[in-house]
Amino acid sequence: MKQSRFPNLSSLPPSFLFGASTSCYQVEGALNEDGRGRSFWETYAAIPGKIANGDTAEVACDHYHRSAQDVALMQDLGLTAYRFSVSWARILPQGQGAVNEAGLDFYDRLIDQLLAAKIKPFLCLYHWDLPQALDDLGGWLNRDIANWFADYARIVANRLGNRVSHFATFNEPSLFTLFGYGWNWMPPGKADRKALLTSIHNVNLSHGAGVDAVKSEAPQAQLGCVHTFQPCFPETDDDNSRAASSRMDEMWNRSFPHPQILGRYPDGLAEEMEAVCVRPGDLARIQRPLDWFGLNHYSPSFVKEDDNVGCFGFGAAPPELGQTGIGWAISPEVFRDALHDISSTYGLPIYVTENGFGTRSEPEDAQFIQDQDRIDYLNSYIAAMTDAVAKGVDVRGYFVWSLMDNFEWVLGYEVRFGIVHVDYKTQTRTPKASANWYKDLIAGFKLGQADRASEGTIKKS
Repeated sequence: MKQSRFPNLSSLPPSFLFGASTSCYQVEGALNEDGRGRSFWETYAAIPGKIANGDTAEVACDHYHRSAQDVALMQDLGLTAYRFSVSWARILPQGQGAVNEAGLDFYDRLIDQLLAAKIKPFLCLYHWDLPQALDDLGGWLNRDIANWFADYARIVANRLGNRVSHFATFNEPSLFTLFGYGWNWMPPGKADRKALLTSIHNVNLSHGAGVDAVKSEAPQAQLGCVHTFQPCFPETDDDNSRAASSRMDEMWNRSFPHPQILGRYPDGLAEEMEAVCVRPGDLARIQRPLDWFGLNHYSPSFVKEDDNVGCFGFGAAPPELGQTGIGWAISPEVFRDALHDISSTYGLPIYVTENGFGTRSEPEDAQFIQDQDRIDYLNSYIAAMTDAVAKGVDVRGYFVWSLMDNFEWVLGYEVRFGIVHVDYKTQTRTPKASANWYKDLIAGFKLGQADRASEGTIKKS
């Protein structure tokens, strides 16, 4: 069945935000400029074979030098919000101690540029780039990191909290803990069950301490955490796959929102967490009042049993489901159901902080990219979201991943998620067809809101 050009947005509230997301390490570049310290990603990337093609984030999208240009691009697209992350190592080169004022100055400028363009800044304190100096002290395996993170959060909120209304403590903590401490797919490159559980708990402790720190400096701030939530299904209809799917759901989807919002670990993890790392009073320190739930969702997960430290792995999706350009299953219905699940389980307003379509097939140098597959994906997922809103789910914003092509972690520059093409040799930004589609979608939403407001005024008169 042919899709309409745009989904019906009439169920969305007038204050609904349409934005885009990036992260500091993936777009900023300038890794060795203006006093920035080293992160453990530079250490990991220097290991041969860890990053596709030996790529590095040294330049990335050069956003550090081109933020004004990029904000102007956002403004032209009509974005009403922008989610970005702050580099801990750019603010505190050693992770603690002396503050690098040049780093804070950069984010000062960026926020001022956003506000001048009438774009609401959503600030994420941590998007995977731990200062190497802290990793040398144990990183997420050291309980003291909760205090280090709180100090960092306090510095950022003190400087920027008067202009930023929405703060997130972490982006996708279940991924950077599982991939970094369980599966050796990311820094610091460990594969140990106890290390994985310890890192989960210490990130949760840091979240609680970070919430308190931000609130102490910016009491008006709206606090949340950004979670990946990919509903899990067994690859095959057998007991082993079903058990693996349940284990993955608890660790991937619920090991962070459960303690942060409900004050407890999921049932299948609770006893082991208590034995390994939970101390009296910890869960009360983790469960702090939150204002919103950040949801990153791309695809359902189909799960099989594995002998790794999680005892689960990725299986094959049913052949009847479509796939993105990088092989992720497409199911907007699962996205809609995930929104209902999150709403009923956690009871917080939701911002969809990442959703997007990755591909390997776009050219490196292009005047214009007709990415109809991406448009179809975004259309169907936004339609699923509006259906959930129509049925009572409180969704307040949608952020496409990503504003522009960027450094995709271990995949380097092989994969492109952006609605704006980046020529990495020249740093030329070129909006793709999907960017123009998104621009028209946002313009139509704004026009619809203005029409409804006008109708309301006429009726009142």
